[in-house]
Amino acid sequence: MQQEGKLGKIIFNNPENGYTVAVFDTEEGSFRIAGSFAEPKTGAAYVLEGRFTVHPKYGEQFSVTSYEEKLPEGADAILDFLSAGNIRGIGPAMARQIVDMFGDETLTVIGETPEKLLNVSGIGPKTLGKIIESFGESREFAGTAIELRELGIEMSEAVRIYKVYGKDSVDVVKENPYILADDIRGITFAKADSIAARLGIEPDSSMRIESGLRHMLNSWAASGSTLMPENVLVEKTAAALDVMMDNVTDSLRDMIFAGELEEDTIDDTRVIYLYGYYHAEQRVAHALMSIRDASLRPVPVLTENAVNAARELALRFNDEGVELSEGQEKAIEAALTNNVTIITGGPGTGKTTIINTLVRIFEFAGLETALAAPTGRAAKRMEEATGKPAMTIHRLLEFVWSDEEDMLAFGRDEENPLEQDVIIIDEASMIDLLLMDGLLKAVKEGTRLIFTGDADQLPSVGAGNVLRDMIASEVLPVIRLKEIFRQAEGSGIVANSHLINNGEYPSQQSGDDFYIISKTNENSISSTIKELIGGRIESGFDFIGSAADIQVLTPTKRGMLGAPSLNMILQEVINPPDENKAELKAGSVTFREGDRVMQLRNNYGAEWRTEFFSTEGEGVYNGDMGVIESIDKDAKTMTVKMDDRIITYAGEMLEELDLAYAVTVHKSQGSEFPAVVIPVFNFPPVLMTRNLLYTAVTRGKKLVIIVGDPARVRMMIDNKREDGRYTGLNARLFALDSDPFGR
Repeated sequence: MQQEGKLGKIIFNNPENGYTVAVFDTEEGSFRIAGSFAEPKTGAAYVLEGRFTVHPKYGEQFSVTSYEEKLPEGADAILDFLSAGNIRGIGPAMARQIVDMFGDETLTVIGETPEKLLNVSGIGPKTLGKIIESFGESREFAGTAIELRELGIEMSEAVRIYKVYGKDSVDVVKENPYILADDIRGITFAKADSIAARLGIEPDSSMRIESGLRHMLNSWAASGSTLMPENVLVEKTAAALDVMMDNVTDSLRDMIFAGELEEDTIDDTRVIYLYGYYHAEQRVAHALMSIRDASLRPVPVLTENAVNAARELALRFNDEGVELSEGQEKAIEAALTNNVTIITGGPGTGKTTIINTLVRIFEFAGLETALAAPTGRAAKRMEEATGKPAMTIHRLLEFVWSDEEDMLAFGRDEENPLEQDVIIIDEASMIDLLLMDGLLKAVKEGTRLIFTGDADQLPSVGAGNVLRDMIASEVLPVIRLKEIFRQAEGSGIVANSHLINNGEYPSQQSGDDFYIISKTNENSISSTIKELIGGRIESGFDFIGSAADIQVLTPTKRGMLGAPSLNMILQEVINPPDENKAELKAGSVTFREGDRVMQLRNNYGAEWRTEFFSTEGEGVYNGDMGVIESIDKDAKTMTVKMDDRIITYAGEMLEELDLAYAVTVHKSQGSEFPAVVIPVFNFPPVLMTRNLLYTAVTRGKKLVIIVGDPARVRMMIDNKREDGRYTGLNARLFALDSDPFGR
């Protein structure tokens, strides 16, 4: 169906994908339209293709599938068009001068003989260039979008493609459609593959196979692996593309020869890396060994007998008022007498006391210390525990985000290293390879580097297994804390987390803070969780708090007990519909003022401010949680408060949020909650693991309730299978220790 008219008021426009909501004026009347426009122009004439639909909140509107922009005719219409700012470089005053000079021929002049505009007062070569470019883009995109649509590319995708490739968009896509999967956010390999099929590209073409290899490596990196064994990569790629393995091997050889992929041998196995992960892994290994082997900068307050001095200092600066355990003394001694130290242990083993003691020793010795953690939540916990400023590793490294280059950079690096004498990193199990690479680049020789964390928890969300690889290499000083302190001995949470980690079964109820509620089907588990969140915890357990203090942690995203399904149920319990609370639907999720939400991916360019605009900055990270403070339905924006940061979400940023009454265990890393509820049922084997259950249980501070089949709980504890990541840092560290020259 076609509709012809002029674009009226623009209600909303997302410049990234062009999605626009606006009023459209026709001779028969005005109505609301929604669709993607490369650069919508108020007052511009359009012929729209699409159909009328009924929006559940806004009623009837016209959904635009494609459009053609028509140039206005007549001096008055042209003046209105130019005065609306639809062409860069022309404002209302300039529009009047141009139309006065050229009249009805104005647009012909701009399109065919733009140099005549130099006769208009105020237009020089620079402004003329802007006008020519802007006017040309409008004409180009219409034809580009039509050609791209014939290839199965939606308008919103065409907008993103055009913003990257401009007038060359169609040529680029026809030459190599697979490049879209690399360059355009939101376009998958499967989408690029379907476009290639329309273009008649052969299934066994080298172009397709090479893209498939990159896609496979990227998929494994998203699951945590920095490399793939060559035989596994070839087999899986051939199966996924339905091509001969020999063809995949040939393409792989070509990519290695061209330097697009890196090949190496790890533990006698040929492995393949994406370029970035290969060099990051090498840099991290070399940096750790260089820092370890650098001249040790003595702590000024140590006597010649470093061991005794460390013990005396530990006792002197231990703010807990109790004698330290042997393990804690060894940890402090190691941190004072080594350049790199790793301190690992489960809950209740005194890691926080060690950090506090070290901070006070270094402060007394006049050494400047930086405290950091991978996430904002972990950094906040560190700050609360020590009483000293702590920050994310990204902030420590003074990250900056370049919109033009679409990349992250750190202000602190080899050329501008961190100035602190000591750097203490908590929750080190969450550090992925690329973040560790950035950190070590900024550590100068002579700096003490101390990592604390629980190596038995789930590894980082990003690729790598950094903490475990450092420990497994056995080339760095590692202190393992095993003793549970008296103040934690009465805790069922602490006792049972250690039982789980040791492969032993917890009791149904332990103390007054750990419970297993036996339910043997999904419906009863879901109903019980709903009851617990709806008031049963506050009324039936020794817990002082509210629903806001309770977090559901589920192993999975799928099924009745997956995070999305549980969120829909829990939203109705905790924050039901209310005529006084605005709502906004984004994708399949309906957000409501007051909802608890979580950020789903790193967005380094997202702008935030603190209350009253006292501080402003950029960056919101995967796993950050907050509450929706307000929703503007007309502008389709949401204001979310995450700790002390206030962030406005609009357009595609809305797709980065999800409800967070229930989150996956992976997403909960680095967090602690007053109370956690954990469903356990017949999940896929890859999720039924000991370290996943252990990680979930250790997130609870005051209360942990497992709801599910006790037999399945025991199955998880028996399944010591870990993440199954393929990484090479362990082997590289070991090799460098054996051969410092890396031969």
